[in-house]
Amino acid sequence: MNKNNYVVIMAGGVGTRFWPFSRTNNPKQFHDVLGTGRTLLQQTADRFEDICPNENIFIVTSTDYIDLIKTQLPFLSDSQILAEPIRRNTAPCVAYACYKIAKQNPDANIVVAPADHIILKEKEFEKRINIALETSAKGDVLVTLGITPTRPDTGYGYIQYDQSETEVKRVKTFREKPNLELAKTFLESGDYVWNAGIFIWTAKAIKNAFSKNSPIVHSIFESGNDIYFTDQETDFINNIYQNCESISIDYAIMEKADNVFTVLGNIGWSDLGTWKSLYEVSDKDEDANVIDGATMLYGVKNSIIKTPKDRLVVIQGLDGYIVAEYDNVLMICEKEQEQFVKNFVADATKKGKEFV
Repeated sequence: MNKNNYVVIMAGGVGTRFWPFSRTNNPKQFHDVLGTGRTLLQQTADRFEDICPNENIFIVTSTDYIDLIKTQLPFLSDSQILAEPIRRNTAPCVAYACYKIAKQNPDANIVVAPADHIILKEKEFEKRINIALETSAKGDVLVTLGITPTRPDTGYGYIQYDQSETEVKRVKTFREKPNLELAKTFLESGDYVWNAGIFIWTAKAIKNAFSKNSPIVHSIFESGNDIYFTDQETDFINNIYQNCESISIDYAIMEKADNVFTVLGNIGWSDLGTWKSLYEVSDKDEDANVIDGATMLYGVKNSIIKTPKDRLVVIQGLDGYIVAEYDNVLMICEKEQEQFVKNFVADATKKGKEFV
């Protein structure tokens, strides 16, 4: 195992599209969504077990979730948990972690990954990550994992790459979430992959990229070089985060940089952004239902049911529905109408904070 390998796990999101299971005080990354006995955060840390030492795993999160992280990943030291005082999207999140790691090890080779994605083909994922790490270690490049698309999905961003025989391909352009017709065109062209939001680079390369493409973010986090890993770090971060623009790493860096490459992979990936995406990756019974709970079903088909195991749920006649209960909220919604979940959350907020 290369001790220069580091992993940054982004674990600060709320995941409102997965409501009522994902809540402000306990988002989806801290839940055992797949019924494996491990939460999404724990599974994310587990899959890097053979890639980097535990002491080289850093978690960036909200101050609200520090105790949850300590409970679920007890091997972490306090210095490995980076608490954001306010949410500022992924560019400041990535910069904070990478600039801090660079202070500890200027030769660091870093993987950045979200905490709430699932990867079903773990060994293939590990193989792809190692290829990316070998590539990033050789020079000033930014590498991303490109997921081989299985359908014309409008919910993902796309990466267009140069056709070549090599496993590592130069990125031509990033494309935002397309409409259905454009997504179909992307698939037919054969040179587009999904953008998984998993990045690989050295500390030097990402600092160079921020300096060139996002100089304000660079100057903010470079100013902390003498403060990282000291007692003053928390106060420093609490102060400077107010000055950070809320911007994604894609907009701030990846779409501007001219040294971006992608490693293609079919790794059983899903960003698990919605109930429908959980349904698609889960095992189904003979009626195409995904069930996690104590249930009695009569004529129920093509549905996902996730309810407390200590509550018997009896359902008759539903076809293509989401039935989800967590804590004090029960939601029943057509699977194909799950875009309304964000409206449900907005309206539930008016009922009281305890419901969101």
